[in-house]
Amino acid sequence: MSKIAAILPAFNEEVAIGSIILRCKQQVDQVIVIDDGSTDKTSQVAELAGAEVIRHHKNMGKGAALKSGFEAARDYDVVVTIDSDAQHNPDEIPLLVAPILEGKADVVNGSRYITGTDENTPAYRRVGQKVLDKATNFSSGLDITDTQSGYRAFSAKSLPYFRFEEKGFGVESEMLVDAANAGLIVVEVEIGVRYDVDGSTKNPVSHGVRVLLKIIQDMELNRPLYYFTVPGLIIVLIGASLSLIFLRDYLMGISISMGPTMVAVMLTLFGTFMMFTGIILDSMGRMLRQNR
Repeated sequence: MSKIAAILPAFNEEVAIGSIILRCKQQVDQVIVIDDGSTDKTSQVAELAGAEVIRHHKNMGKGAALKSGFEAARDYDVVVTIDSDAQHNPDEIPLLVAPILEGKADVVNGSRYITGTDENTPAYRRVGQKVLDKATNFSSGLDITDTQSGYRAFSAKSLPYFRFEEKGFGVESEMLVDAANAGLIVVEVEIGVRYDVDGSTKNPVSHGVRVLLKIIQDMELNRPLYYFTVPGLIIVLIGASLSLIFLRDYLMGISISMGPTMVAVMLTLFGTFMMFTGIILDSMGRMLRQNR
């Protein structure tokens, strides 16, 4: 029999967390709550409901909470992550773990959008979601319909591959990139989500911008050809074009200034350096992935 653990990152969730734990316990062998610096009675309620509780003395972010949870669940065969605010339905846990138990997946992503746009998703959320989906899929090379989902299942095999360098909510995208880089099999299953219980205090716009910036930063290593080589090529073309214009003026006897000429030369050299940097990093990345 496979042992399954559910990880619940929690920050001031005393109202909803008790019922979520009790419902999760019907589907898994152990529920692990990471109290990420809560100032309410989240830990006490979680313990009364029968969960193992790990406490952070201060709020460190969802990525840090998941890292603690994964370390605590390393002896389990399957690990499920689920939000503790009652947005996710614990009764759907068997749907997420089934592909792993059947040997068809290493990571299972719960998605609201497999069959199209969820009509219950607020419009402003879906616009931002599409941008983050495109950026995450571009960075990872995957084709995931709901990249920001916190409802996921992981095989024991997959656990060592996650970095958890991102401490905040950008960890959802980071984990997909890590899974892709490790060559793990990622599949999606359809889930439902409740929005009438969303207790998030984060501004969705600023939150989305921070996650997007983190994804772009990750492209430096995951997609160096696009991050370095393409911009470098554009800079080279601009520099070369300016250089040709100045050369034409010189040959025609038109007076030219040394300042703009030097700028054109520097642009060409800098762009060339960026291009080769991207090519070298891409080659190194390919070699590392082949040696895994």
